[in-house]
Amino acid sequence: MPVQIDDIIGPVLFLDAAEAGTLHLAALFIAAADAAPSPVETAEGIAAAEKIAVYDTASVWRARFAVPADRASTYRWNAETYEVAGAMGGDLAIAYVSCNGEEIGDLEREGSERNAMWARLRDEHKVRPFALLLHGGDQVYADEVTDGHPLSDDWPDDIEDAPGAAALASLTHHLRERFMERYVSLYRSPEFAWLAARVPSLTQWDDHDICDGWGSLPEEVTRSAVGQTLFAAAREATLVFQHACADGSLPARFADTGGAQLGWTVSLPDLRILAPDLRSERTRTRVMGPGGWAMMDAEAARPAAGHTFLMSSVPLLGPRMSLLERLMVAIPKMQKYEDDLRDQWQSRSHRDEWRRMLRLVRDLAHRDGHDIVALSGEIHLATRATMDLKEGRTLDQLVASGIAHRPPPKGWARFLGALAALGEDPLPEHPITIRRLPGQRGRYVAERNYLVLERIGGAWQARWHLEESGMTEPLPI
Repeated sequence: MPVQIDDIIGPVLFLDAAEAGTLHLAALFIAAADAAPSPVETAEGIAAAEKIAVYDTASVWRARFAVPADRASTYRWNAETYEVAGAMGGDLAIAYVSCNGEEIGDLEREGSERNAMWARLRDEHKVRPFALLLHGGDQVYADEVTDGHPLSDDWPDDIEDAPGAAALASLTHHLRERFMERYVSLYRSPEFAWLAARVPSLTQWDDHDICDGWGSLPEEVTRSAVGQTLFAAAREATLVFQHACADGSLPARFADTGGAQLGWTVSLPDLRILAPDLRSERTRTRVMGPGGWAMMDAEAARPAAGHTFLMSSVPLLGPRMSLLERLMVAIPKMQKYEDDLRDQWQSRSHRDEWRRMLRLVRDLAHRDGHDIVALSGEIHLATRATMDLKEGRTLDQLVASGIAHRPPPKGWARFLGALAALGEDPLPEHPITIRRLPGQRGRYVAERNYLVLERIGGAWQARWHLEESGMTEPLPI
């Protein structure tokens, strides 16, 4: 049944750029096909919305406007006033979330259960406002969008070799509508909507924003006409609904404003947020391609003061997954999980590239005397890790996953903890250690969760909000 939109959905705020004491924001609205949102009003004037995408029963609009970066401010829309925290230069609170959904039946889940952690995050914002909301991947679970069309019903196991132009056009229409349906379901949920109208978001996509295992599936599947049609529809939906833009109007924070890869950087006072694209150029034998590495090399050569938050949609530091990968390949019944392990930096297929990224981070830290924190999601567990960079420096990794995805069995968390006890050293002189969250007995915590990053008096700390255990004690980073 086509999606019905009775009231305009939004505003959903996104950060386009931060420069010269100004936050450049984009407000996203989803309206019925024949409706349009009213303008956004600020102290500087009125920002009209422009249409950026059209669907069967919906149209998507964006209004771009600016607010001060050095203090709290407000904007008005539809006779309601919305507060924006701003104040990026002093004490600061940032939230990090990932894995906002599940692979099967996510649209049918009961809302208060599905969005319980969003409700907690919303309530926390009311006490201590967040300046930014970082989304670390799998903002939607699009695995079921391929259902219901003859070209993609059996994706990725059985697809037609050479479908005609008319069949591919039909598939494009089907996929566009199904992606839109999922974003509408997310953005109209009250727990998320209240927060998203007041806290600018920055997003980094991962495989479920496209389909499970994108880039780690066999290349004859992803490079097929059906696979490329799926990727194009997912990419368009990501630009529209996660960045409030379309081809030709990408914000300047993107390294490639042509959008061949979707990595971006935001520079704030004493803080750089760096989000490489680990999906657009991914294959079974690489995580990033030429565009992604050009971006990372350029950022590594650019001086930056304070902290860098490096968003890695799959954990940059992890246990010795290559052992598990060998085991799964050897056991026929387990081979279906090979793609899940190939998704990881630690896969045997990516080990040289993983070393390259770790060396880049190490060299960046030593050159600027820089503090670097890797932020990751993807694994549906909460954990942390460190890598000894020598000369008194450490790379901290904080993993928060997932805010809506229910956790795996606690036995899986214990198994990963045992695997982590073996240690890992892709760079032998820089050992990696998986560590416990404050107050937790195990290295991995099987509870839904999100992460809060706070700068207080110039010092950063991290706290995990765990669904059953509550808030952890602060961890200096």
